[in-house]
Amino acid sequence: MDALSTGERTQQVSQILRGGVDPHVHSGPSIAPRAINHLELAQQLSEAGFVAAVTKDHDYSGVVATEMIRKHHPELTTKVYSSIVLNNVVGGLNPYAVEHTAALGGKIVWLPTLAAENHLTWEKTSDWQHPAATQKMRHATAVPLFDANGKLRSELLDILDVIASTGMALASGHIHVSETKVVFAEARRRGIERLILTHPEDIVGASLDDAREIADMGAYVEHSLAFFLDGSKFQTRTREDFKAHIDAVGTERTILCSDLGQVGTFSPLEGFQRAVITCLELGYSAPEIHRMVATNAANVLGLAG
Repeated sequence: MDALSTGERTQQVSQILRGGVDPHVHSGPSIAPRAINHLELAQQLSEAGFVAAVTKDHDYSGVVATEMIRKHHPELTTKVYSSIVLNNVVGGLNPYAVEHTAALGGKIVWLPTLAAENHLTWEKTSDWQHPAATQKMRHATAVPLFDANGKLRSELLDILDVIASTGMALASGHIHVSETKVVFAEARRRGIERLILTHPEDIVGASLDDAREIADMGAYVEHSLAFFLDGSKFQTRTREDFKAHIDAVGTERTILCSDLGQVGTFSPLEGFQRAVITCLELGYSAPEIHRMVATNAANVLGLAG
C-alpha cells in the first residue's frame, strides 16, 4: 500500500465508499439491542455518500419503516430498503409475508437464521453467543426446509416462485451450506437470478471450495465485516482468513456487508471505513474494493443504473 498521510488516506477511503451499498445491516428498533435505528442509519450513510442499505431484522420485515423514511426524509440520498427473514415470528415459510414484503419494496428474502435447523445445532457447541439471542421471547424452534421424504417443502417452492416473479434476491441465511446448494439449484430452475451466500466464514459450515461451487452457480458470496475486523467484539476470523475468502471467488463475486448495528462495537459506517483500510493493506486496488462495497451489491439488489 502506498504511503499516504492520514488526511490523504481518509480522503481515499471516502472516495472508495461513495456509491456504497450495505446489503446486510442490523439497525433498530429490534428486540435485540441495537446502537442505531433505521433513520440514523440513513442519515449517517447519506453523509458518507452511500446509495443504499438493506436493513435486516431476525424477527420482522422492516419495509413499513423504510417507506416512512422515504416519504418523510426525501433529503436523504441513501435509499434504505428492508428484507424478510423466514424465522418463527413471521410464520416461518410464509409466502404471504414474502409477498407483502415484495409489495412494499423489500429487496431480500433470507432463509431461516435463528430458526434454521443448522443454527440451532451450531449454537449448542459455539463458543460465542449470537448477538440476536434474547430472553424477551420464547426460544426459536426449527423451520425445516425439507419434508419427511427429503424433498423441498411445498411452502418453500411457493416462496421461490414469489421471489422469481418479484425480482427479489434470495439469501441463504443460517442454513447449512449443503442445504444452500440444493435450494439455490432449485431457485435457479425456477428463474431466480439474484442469489447471496450469507457469511460462509461462520455458522453455515462452508469451506472455500463450497463458496467457489456456489459462486459458480451464479451467486454472490457475502462476507460480514463484523467477523473479520480487528477490534470487533464479534471477530472470529483473521485478516488472512479475510483475504483467503475474497480470493476464493474473486472480487467480481464478493460482497462486503457490515452485519453491524449492535451495541458495543463499530457503527456500520465505521465498519466499512475500517474494512476499506484493511483491504488496501491486503493489496486490493481501489476499483476492486469499490466493486466489493458498492457495485456487486447494487447488481444483486437490482439497483445498478
